Amino acid sequence: MRKPTIEGQLFYVEEMDQLADELLEELSTEDPLQVALTKDSSEGYVSSETDEYKKLLDTFRPVPNILSIEGLDRPVCEVMAAPKVDLKPLPEGLRYAFLGENSTYPVIVNSDLEPEQLSALLVELRKYRKAIGYTLDDIKGISPDLCIHRIHLEDESKSSIEPQRRLNPNLKEVVKKEILKLLDAGIIYPISDSTWISPVHCVPKKGGITVIKNDKEELIPTRTIVGHRMYVRKIGKPPFYCFLDGYSGFFQIPIHPNDQEKTTFTCPYGTFAYRRMPFGLCNAPATFQRCMTSIFSDLIEEMVEVFMDDFSVYGASFSSCLSNLCRVLQRCEETNLVLNWEKCHFMVREGIVLGHKISEKGIELDRAKVDVMLQLPVPKTVKDIRSFLGHAGFYRRFIKDFSKIARPLTRLLCKETDFEFDEECHKSWTLLKDALVSAPIVQAPNWDHPFEIMCDASDYAVGAVLGQKIDKKLNVIYYASKTMDDAQCKYATTEKELLAIVFAFEKFRSYIVGSKVIVHTDHAALRHIFAKKDTKPRLLRWILLLQEFDIEVVDKKGVENGVADHLSRMRVEDMIPINDSMPEEQLMAIMILKGEF
Repeated sequence: MRKPTIEGQLFYVEEMDQLADELLEELSTEDPLQVALTKDSSEGYVSSETDEYKKLLDTFRPVPNILSIEGLDRPVCEVMAAPKVDLKPLPEGLRYAFLGENSTYPVIVNSDLEPEQLSALLVELRKYRKAIGYTLDDIKGISPDLCIHRIHLEDESKSSIEPQRRLNPNLKEVVKKEILKLLDAGIIYPISDSTWISPVHCVPKKGGITVIKNDKEELIPTRTIVGHRMYVRKIGKPPFYCFLDGYSGFFQIPIHPNDQEKTTFTCPYGTFAYRRMPFGLCNAPATFQRCMTSIFSDLIEEMVEVFMDDFSVYGASFSSCLSNLCRVLQRCEETNLVLNWEKCHFMVREGIVLGHKISEKGIELDRAKVDVMLQLPVPKTVKDIRSFLGHAGFYRRFIKDFSKIARPLTRLLCKETDFEFDEECHKSWTLLKDALVSAPIVQAPNWDHPFEIMCDASDYAVGAVLGQKIDKKLNVIYYASKTMDDAQCKYATTEKELLAIVFAFEKFRSYIVGSKVIVHTDHAALRHIFAKKDTKPRLLRWILLLQEFDIEVVDKKGVENGVADHLSRMRVEDMIPINDSMPEEQLMAIMILKGEF
């Protein structure tokens, strides 16, 4: 602005045009969510001018092939734009290695590998780089011909439209980022006319916060299923492991187009439906497990074990484990199954699998989970007691005398019992935590050796120990005990001792069926009872049930059978009775369901 040349004259400056230009430039910065929604809604739109240009391109004569195609001097993973990832501190025994130049495409490997071993591993991983994912964009999706998820509804089921939930500003930002990420990856799409709408629910995960769909507006608690025990004991004691994990495994399985509308969820930024299988669907785990089993069907039990999205590759040596890993990665590439680089550990000596530490030594507790339990405050309610016993009971197979130690705490769970956490309960709580810290290492079964079971019965309970004698040393596999009901407590001594054997064979059936079993008992009469023909009907029925097993009964003094004897003297409240019938008895049973008429 210049100074007025005429004294007393007033001037004004017009800056409206400049301000308007600045405002328009500021408003022209589009919101990423709006860009993603506009892009998605405009898919499939082709103007008439585009068709004309396409026709003109077809009239051009082809360009002569005068250039020769040469091979790349560097691996593909080094030429492509590498994603940016955060390298977090690793536990002892692990280190980062890189598949690309300039520290790109990291993988997690054993820090104790020899240079030759590390070089051989990286060469193979570079061959199958497409099987390792670093972002959601790397997920291509498993072919619908291989697996597709269907959502079947009951007859006369009604649709449900639920309202949105309130979210604070912090969670709103988290939801927005997740929506953008899923839109860019093509996992979800906007929808406006769905008759099935559920709210979103934010749950914390190891890698941050993830948005999931929830049909019933409730957080489903994590449950431990029986299948994990079979998975853990199968992978045995090889010296080398490769623990692999699927990259957002559920998002790799497509949903049938007719069922995508049923996965609609609402949030402050719109209403969306899933193209891929989301978390929270009741049958999603079953679909995923079937898919993984079908992919690795010919490799399971030979070189890999699969439990949901956890894959464990193993080998008796480095070379055999590397060869097995190559076959698994090749299968992943063939089926478009993508692994999470951050959760894959290659050629390690030990690792955490489904809450257990697996190594060449055997199966141990996960110390991280035990340390969390040690920091828990003193229980103040029945709910706290039940939660603590539930977590501790997950590792009861490692703890001798678990039921006896936990007896004062289990009394507080009985109905019509006043909650009084006295000195005895506090002592029980402390001893149980100490037992978790000092829990022994149990061994995985060796299927080439016979099993040995030590059984005993007391006035109110039965106990059993499953093990194997290898190199003249008994390796414990499992501890078990059970409280008898009122009717069973009235059995004669011989009946109780035989009931202990029936309980042990029913408990350890998945281990011992098809193998030779040596039963140690301190009741000498059991050695001859299998040959008797004129005994009680109950005993005859139990003997017939045990005929399918290859049993050898060995008499053992009570002093020498101390572990089973002690287990049989524990009290544990369990509403499930001892199952004195084998599964084969129910194969031909017919169940009649009476409907309401």
